[in-house]
Amino acid sequence: MITSKKYLITGGPGAGKTSLLQALERSGYNCSPEASRQLIAEEVAGGSHCLPWINLSCFAGKVLNRMVALYTQTAANPGITFFDRGIPDIIAYLKAAALPVDDRYYTALQQHPYQPLVFILPPWKAIYTNDAERWQTYDEAVHLYTSIRETYQALGFTLIEVPPASVENRMDYMLESIPEFKKQL
Repeated sequence: MITSKKYLITGGPGAGKTSLLQALERSGYNCSPEASRQLIAEEVAGGSHCLPWINLSCFAGKVLNRMVALYTQTAANPGITFFDRGIPDIIAYLKAAALPVDDRYYTALQQHPYQPLVFILPPWKAIYTNDAERWQTYDEAVHLYTSIRETYQALGFTLIEVPPASVENRMDYMLESIPEFKKQL
């Protein structure tokens, strides 16, 4: 049987998750990209109104389907896979918008479990920028970070805050926090 461990990297928009994930991938780790950024680009290109700033409930359902597909694609990966966000992030975004969270999100999370240790990147104003997929203001990003933190804690995950630093230092900090790596040091 293949042992596969799925670790999440989360945090508010613009905190450096994608850069960190790219560095992990360059270092030879299995990584899964953020589902929402690609989905936003696809929905905009198709002229859809199923976008987070127009219809978050619709968008959340599509992100859930994409996240489940990405999770399934990594099932056979031996060792560790790092994910840029996970199903709890969808729950957090819906809660931050004061929208109902359907049971299907909690069911999907039970059926697609992640490691209980989650890496969270705090807001970092010095690197925050907007782009085609990141429309939030910095204050909105901070609000989303708070919702994400509260949601993960309520779901029983243990959060490891990855402090602002160079990408390499953040990566080292993360890897040193994983029990398998601690034993090797």
